Amino acid sequence: MLLPTLPIYVKELGGNNSIIGLVTGIFVVSSVIIRPISGLLLDKLGRQKVFVVRLIIFILSVFSYSIFSVIGVILFIRFIHGFGWGAVSTGSSTIASDNIPQKRFGEGMGYFSLTSSLAMALAPVISLSLISRYGSDTLFYVSALLAAFGFTVTFKLKYKDTTPTEGSHQKKGSLYEKSSINPSIIIFFVSITYGALTSFLPLYADKQGIVNIGMFFTVYVIALFITRPFFGKIIDTLGFDFAIIPGLILVVIAMGLLSIASSLNIFLITAFIYGVGFGATQSSLQTMAMAGVPSSRLGAANATFLTAFDSGIGLGSIVLGVVSSSIGYSQMYLWAAASAMIAFAIYFMIGRKKPVQLSE
Repeated sequence: MLLPTLPIYVKELGGNNSIIGLVTGIFVVSSVIIRPISGLLLDKLGRQKVFVVRLIIFILSVFSYSIFSVIGVILFIRFIHGFGWGAVSTGSSTIASDNIPQKRFGEGMGYFSLTSSLAMALAPVISLSLISRYGSDTLFYVSALLAAFGFTVTFKLKYKDTTPTEGSHQKKGSLYEKSSINPSIIIFFVSITYGALTSFLPLYADKQGIVNIGMFFTVYVIALFITRPFFGKIIDTLGFDFAIIPGLILVVIAMGLLSIASSLNIFLITAFIYGVGFGATQSSLQTMAMAGVPSSRLGAANATFLTAFDSGIGLGSIVLGVVSSSIGYSQMYLWAAASAMIAFAIYFMIGRKKPVQLSE
């Protein structure tokens, strides 16, 4: 809920585009730092202990935004917030991976990715409405309350005990999973486009005189809801190419359309195209990162993938924030399109795999 609204809040406090980009970037930097460590701890200490403690840190940091209104302090809180987010999101995806049947892993990861993406898509609609109608404090209270509700659910989850097996192809204690690196490199460049959306879309739309930009995220979530389970089944039967290749093409098209968007209709068409493309690409690449990984290394595999994902968002926010200050939002989205094109090229060079098959 805070990705699209904190930039607005920081701008109200007097921050420029570079500071706004830093607010998102520092969040991602801290999550990138903690993810590999969290993955290792999830595999060594157990899922529940690591997951629950980090979720408490996450809740407290969200609530802290309501107490302070100084940009320097906000940046510090954002750094701690990133620690909590990095650990919690790594833990949740690892726990989900533990409980999905192998033969339906692609489909299962599609559903899991759908739920997280639904939250990330619906949250901006709710948060933009809250901050515009009731102010930032109400936004922070509601966000913390929702996170606290999530905390109550953690005690009903099924946690799998994992110990390293003889088939583990990485040394015990390794922070990264080697077999997950290729899809992680690809998602890094794809997620730069997501950083461009979450950090600057509301500001770009406002400059274009577009109202009700929250509808963008509504259309985006509809596209995700329609297509993600479908692509999950596709990769289980036909392979990754049939989801990732069209997905990357659609992401490039969406960024290109954003660069020329001048009406709400164009923004909404772009939202649907991006939702289909990003939904197909992100969930398929995450499934690819899990394929063939022993259960005792799923924490590290998820950490490897999500570290790259966060790094792309962070780099996109920081670099594209500077770009937008220099040449404007329209040209900035062309830079984002170029990033997706790089991901497309890398996929053909190093990323392609046969239909998913998992280790026991």
